[in-house]
Amino acid sequence: MNKVMLMGRLSKDPEVRYSSAAEPVAVARYSLAVSRRYKKDGAQDVDFINIVAFGANGEFAEKYLKKGQMIAISGRLQVRNWEDQTGNKRVSTEVIVEDQYFAESKGSSDSRRSESTTSNNNKSENDNGFYPTDENIEDDNLPF
Repeated sequence: MNKVMLMGRLSKDPEVRYSSAAEPVAVARYSLAVSRRYKKDGAQDVDFINIVAFGANGEFAEKYLKKGQMIAISGRLQVRNWEDQTGNKRVSTEVIVEDQYFAESKGSSDSRRSESTTSNNNKSENDNGFYPTDENIEDDNLPF
């Protein structure tokens, strides 16, 4: 079985070309920044995965996908081998899209940028990672 599912942010706008066939087919290429588990020092690592979308998926990418958007894709892994102009053997690994979806609303991707600039202004000195609330919640009222 060859099935890949990824969620991440586009690291650049899709590059779209059309085949020269009698009925041109859209071929969109983009890179997806995908986080992976933390390293020992606590820093998060990111992989940049090459993605290729053909036909209707390529047209969708051209029309709707932009750098920085969070998307989810499913597809298959493909490894291509070829020889470049100087005779060197080259290898490319990429994911061929079968399905792609928005993984956040348009409003949340726009607000994410504005929140990052204002969030530092809203923190208090006693910030413990929770939002302040006026509610007094008793332990007896908790469902666990």
